Amino acid sequence: MKAAVVRAFGEPLVIEERPDPEPGPGQVRVRVEASGLCHTDIHAAHGDWPVKPSPPFVPGHEGVGLVEKLGEGVTHLAVGQRVAVPWLGTACGRCEHCLSGWETLCEQQVNTGYGCDGGYAGKMLARADFAQPVPDGVSPFDAAPLTCAGVTTYKALKVAGVRPAQLVAVSGVGGLGHLAVQYAKIAGATVAAIDVTDEKLDLAAELGADILVDARKDDVGEVLKRYGGAHAAIALAVDEAAFSAVHSGLRRGGKLVMVALPAHGTVRLPIFDTVLGGTSVIGSIVGTRQDLAEVFQLHAAGRTRVIHEIRPLESVNESIEAVLRGEVKARIVFDLGAHR
Repeated sequence: MKAAVVRAFGEPLVIEERPDPEPGPGQVRVRVEASGLCHTDIHAAHGDWPVKPSPPFVPGHEGVGLVEKLGEGVTHLAVGQRVAVPWLGTACGRCEHCLSGWETLCEQQVNTGYGCDGGYAGKMLARADFAQPVPDGVSPFDAAPLTCAGVTTYKALKVAGVRPAQLVAVSGVGGLGHLAVQYAKIAGATVAAIDVTDEKLDLAAELGADILVDARKDDVGEVLKRYGGAHAAIALAVDEAAFSAVHSGLRRGGKLVMVALPAHGTVRLPIFDTVLGGTSVIGSIVGTRQDLAEVFQLHAAGRTRVIHEIRPLESVNESIEAVLRGEVKARIVFDLGAHR
C-alpha cells in the first residue's frame, strides 16, 4: 500500500510502499477512501508539542474508508461498512474519565496518527470499538473533516454550554471555524466570526455568521463589547495573540474555550478582571464517540455543509505548506482512491 510517512521531524513526508497491516484481536483493517489534513498533523510532523510521536510514523486522524478485514472477536462491524477513524484511537474504558463520559481525557488513550499509524495511507488499522460508522448518504470527503474538525468544534460548543440567543465568537474561520459557525447557529446563537482574510470572512457570512470582525483592522474586544460581549469565545486560530484578543471581548460570566494548539503558546490573563468579571478559561479536546455520532447525524440530516478541497496524497508536502501560508479556504482532504 502507499503511505505518506514522517521519517524525521521537520522534514518533508516521504511517499513509500508499505505492506498491508494485519488486524489483531479487536481491530479492523480499513481501506482508506479519504483523509483530511488537520493542523495537528502538521504539529505531529514537526514534533512541535511536548509529547511527541516516534518517527517513522504515518499521520492522519480524519481517515474514512471501508472495512476490509475483521480481527478476531469483532462482530459489530461488517466488511464493506464505511467507518471513520478519529483522533481518539482507543481509551482504557476503565478509568474515571472513561466511565464518566470523558474518554477524551483518558491518560491511557492512544491517538490515531500520533501514537499509532494514521490515515495518510491506502490502508490502516483501527480499534473496532472506536471506528465510527458513517451514515448512508454521507460522502467520505465530507465525513473526513467531520471526524476531527466537526467533532472538535461541536464539543467545544457543548463545553461552553451555548444556549439560544447567546453571542458566540468564533476566532478563526477555517477547517474548524467554518463548522463552528454552523454548530453555533444550530444551537440558536448569534455568531461573530473573526478572521484576517476576506475569503474566510465571506465564507462565514455565507454560512450564517451575523457579525464579521476583520482582526487586521478591528479591535476584536471592542467590537464584541459593542454587542454586549461574548457569552462564549471559541479560539480556533493557531496564534496566541488571537486568544488574548477574543478573550478581551467576553462579557461578565463569559467563557473562553481554547481549542487551537499553537506550539509553545501561552496566554496572559488579567487576574483582577477575570475575578471581578467571573470569566472562565477552558480547554476542550476533540470529542467522544457519542459526540461524533451526533455530528454525523446532523450532517446526514442536511444541517451542515463541509467546505473541502480534494487533493491527491502525493501533494501532502505542498498541501502542508499551503495550510501554513493560510491559503486554504477550509479543509484539504486527500483522495486515497478506495472509493473508485
